[in-house]
Amino acid sequence: MPERPRFESLEGLRGTGKSTLAPMLAAARQAVLVATVPSLYQPLRHAMDERTNVEARMCLYLSALFTAAEEIQHHLDGGTSVVVESYFARCLATHRALGARLGVTLPNRLPAPITYHLVCDNVERHQRLAGRNKPVSRWDALIETVTDRVTDAYASFPMHHVDTTGRSPDEVLRVITDTDTQGAHSHADTEPVGAHPHLLPSVPRRPAGTRRP
Repeated sequence: MPERPRFESLEGLRGTGKSTLAPMLAAARQAVLVATVPSLYQPLRHAMDERTNVEARMCLYLSALFTAAEEIQHHLDGGTSVVVESYFARCLATHRALGARLGVTLPNRLPAPITYHLVCDNVERHQRLAGRNKPVSRWDALIETVTDRVTDAYASFPMHHVDTTGRSPDEVLRVITDTDTQGAHSHADTEPVGAHPHLLPSVPRRPAGTRRP
């Protein structure tokens, strides 16, 4: 019986190796690399990154992810494996860490990936970021001030922990491809993405002038 197509996602903070590893993993798996912010969203993404409303930004990224999920499912239905550089976990974790209080429960029908949480020693991660030649958005800078909260939010998702500290991309790829994804993580996380509504509970707005307890 032929092996079912894989769906795999790389999660983690900036500088942990996601953008480097994603195309390498796709090539190793003979999979398609799907952008989770489709091209039609890119102009909106850049415009939204200039604004300050965290819930509005979160909704834009959720919309992009739902659109990408349709393409991902199409590939999986056709027997083609898929790799993505981040998925719903990153959107929910980062926006929660940034203060979003929008209640979200994702539908169980979404394709659920095998997820690898890339982590890296902070000193090395910042060295990697310093060596990048790409602009840093105000949101990227804000996320760097709440990395502990992002990591805590990520902990609510079932993911394989992969430490990239001191490892070359080839070495990290080997760790990922050697990871036993059978049993509890056979081809997809046992818990659907939508099984984590507690990450973003519905919180009523307080009247102006009231203080948090």
